[in-house]
Amino acid sequence: MEIYKEIETPASKEFVKLLNSQLSKNKIEEGKIVEGKVAKITEKFVFLFIEGLKSEPVLDINEIKNLKLYEDIKVGDKISVLLERIEDKNGEVVVSASKAQKIKGWYELEKAYEKNEPIMGKITSKCKGGVIVEHIETGSLMFCPGSQISDKPLKDISHLINEPQKFALIKLDKIRGNACVSRRQVISSSKKEDKAKIIEKYKVGDIIKNAVVKGYSSFGCFFDVNSELDVLVHLQEISYSRINHPDEIFNIGEKHDLLVISVDKEKLQVGCSIKQLSPDPFNHISNYELNKPYKVKVVKIMDFGAFCELEPGLSTLLHSSELSWSKKNPSAKKMFKVGDEINCVITEIDKEKRRVAISHRLTKENPFEIMEKKYPVGTEVEGTVNMISEYALYLKIDDVEIDAFLHCNDLTYGKDPEEELKKYKKGDKLKVKILEIKKDQQKIRAGLKQTKPDPFDWFKDKKINDTITVKVVSSDNKGLLVKPEGCSMDFLIKKSQIAINSADARPSRFVGSERIDAAIAELDMNKRKVSLSIKLLEELKNKEAVSKFSSPLSGKNLPFSSLSDELEKKKQKKEKK
Repeated sequence: MEIYKEIETPASKEFVKLLNSQLSKNKIEEGKIVEGKVAKITEKFVFLFIEGLKSEPVLDINEIKNLKLYEDIKVGDKISVLLERIEDKNGEVVVSASKAQKIKGWYELEKAYEKNEPIMGKITSKCKGGVIVEHIETGSLMFCPGSQISDKPLKDISHLINEPQKFALIKLDKIRGNACVSRRQVISSSKKEDKAKIIEKYKVGDIIKNAVVKGYSSFGCFFDVNSELDVLVHLQEISYSRINHPDEIFNIGEKHDLLVISVDKEKLQVGCSIKQLSPDPFNHISNYELNKPYKVKVVKIMDFGAFCELEPGLSTLLHSSELSWSKKNPSAKKMFKVGDEINCVITEIDKEKRRVAISHRLTKENPFEIMEKKYPVGTEVEGTVNMISEYALYLKIDDVEIDAFLHCNDLTYGKDPEEELKKYKKGDKLKVKILEIKKDQQKIRAGLKQTKPDPFDWFKDKKINDTITVKVVSSDNKGLLVKPEGCSMDFLIKKSQIAINSADARPSRFVGSERIDAAIAELDMNKRKVSLSIKLLEELKNKEAVSKFSSPLSGKNLPFSSLSDELEKKKQKKEKK
């Protein structure tokens, strides 16, 4: 111990000099990765020798096992470790082989990222939003988002787990130590190289045989060519006829020949056309005439009608509104099937818009014209109730097979129309009169009450202020319900029209079955409107009596109590003169 008492002694100076030279030679620093030589292996620990350290570092055997080095390690082998502490509080050296491996792995990832090179890895497990990928060379763990696993949706990735494959580094966070990789980018880049070689095979003017319809969108149709290339046929290159969507012409899985019209080697795209494989049918559209029938072939059926061919390549639309005269919502699916040949009349030829319109119903006689000839307005005809709505009946005219509209107001003259409508059911046969035929609107109106005498005709020879005799049917607070003698209709005399004096205008004075006189206050034959008034008759009689100086009149149930007063006043005026 004497050598350490005096530092200034020659012996201690020499010791310090030797020690410093040795440390500077090995450059031992905390936070650096150093090589350690395996000196001893026990059941729990691995002892390392690192030159320049005063004691042997120790590694836990579990750490060696986690690094998958336990089976191959032996005394004398070298292991890279991170020197965390040269001396801890217990005077021991602290090292970590797993941290050293992670740091070395990060260096390798940085090199690959800077050089834009793919790395080898394997998917070890799934996690939220993607999968965990292990770098095969260093064991570093990286994240691969679900969208970057493949270039197409995958329901199951079990076949990819633990399989060595290439990944592209797309993001490195040096601060957090996170790495993000993509398998999709590697696949796409390799496909791009392959696609470039495939596209070199094609040139403008080539004809591709038996391309398969793969899918379509609003702007065109996609075809699969020999299972190696997808090509697009634009909407305008599908047909010479105008179409709104490819599904009007094609079905998935169909095979068609294509003409190559463009090759873009930069975008790796091949453009094709179908219509240019055949001559433009509109070049000889003058062979067809308007309003003439032609045989057409049904090639596709839609909800709104059917597409037909006048000749190969010259397709036309047969709209559902041109299918039938009598059916309200005709369906092409119920009337035809693909391949049927039907008669149609050309109704429009538009060379600028390259459109031809046809009609199937025009090949048959218009049933509304038949109706107009056979049963003109005013004719009585028998029909069967085909449908009932909340306010009308629809009658099928049997030998014409079209429906006539019968409104509830045309069922009866005097009763409640809606209540009368409830009496009828589907299948009832009725004899009706044709009231109106509109060919352009395809409407026929019929009436039931018009087949019977109109009780309102009883007032044809009557006029306003005429006196009629009525029979009281009933009375209530509203007034008197009366029936004119010889007429089958009932009318209401309002309470205010029973008498001049309000005291006498009491409906309760009448119990029913009384015969009384009333005057016609209002009469409109067109509107079928009549108003009756006892008060008006009283005023008319008073006026007549006063003008003649007559004695007070009397009448059954007619209160003329004020007549004598009027006569007395008139007599007094004459005496004064």
